[in-house]
Amino acid sequence: MDTSEYQVEGRNAVLHALQSGRNVDKLYIAQGDRSFGNLIALAKAAGAVISQIPRQRLNQMATTPKHQGVIAVCSPMGYVEVGDILARARGRGEDPFVIALDSLEDPHNLGAILRTANAAGVHGVIITKHRSVGLNSTVAKTSAGAVEHTPVARVTNLSQTVDQLKNAGLWVYGAATNVAETYTQTEMKGPICLVIGNEGVGISKRIVQICDFLVSIPMRGEIESLNASVAAALLMYEVVRQRKVFP
Repeated sequence: MDTSEYQVEGRNAVLHALQSGRNVDKLYIAQGDRSFGNLIALAKAAGAVISQIPRQRLNQMATTPKHQGVIAVCSPMGYVEVGDILARARGRGEDPFVIALDSLEDPHNLGAILRTANAAGVHGVIITKHRSVGLNSTVAKTSAGAVEHTPVARVTNLSQTVDQLKNAGLWVYGAATNVAETYTQTEMKGPICLVIGNEGVGISKRIVQICDFLVSIPMRGEIESLNASVAAALLMYEVVRQRKVFP
């Protein structure tokens, strides 16, 4: 796990960081903005040092385009073990629902996937250590706070991890192009891991070989594939639909 502090930027992201109990060391807010009363109260309760600084200084500090006048400096986001994700499902009395990301590089995609995963009741997300984006300020901002509530495991060897999940009883579904069976034609019930590939090349050949099923998203236009986070959202909510989680 990273030991360096990191920044959380934007109202919702900072609010979720404070509400989740994460250690917030410092809170920077734009001078003259009186709309941060709730955040200031929560930050004071958490023992954070609060500083009102010129918005220009916030612009210089920010790592994302829209800090909305507030930046929090927090303890690092921690990664969990794959076993922790499975234990979370067992603790809820639910079939495991896991998302595995094969070398995803764009922090905006990871943040968006975490946001959808939280909304869909996913028990955890698995990312890879190499050639992949990790948890950072951009991911936190894009996730709209979901990064504080959705466990993320970071693994060295995704194929070994997929085998581990299969041995634990999960069915593994890979998102692919040029396969006949579409995601709506495939039964996706029970313990499930969905694998989403790299933005450019998709799922690696080794992962393709060990998936139990490969499913496609039908495309009618000239573009061959969807953005990774959009594809992940469609697949996650197909699982939700088939599980009949909602009335």
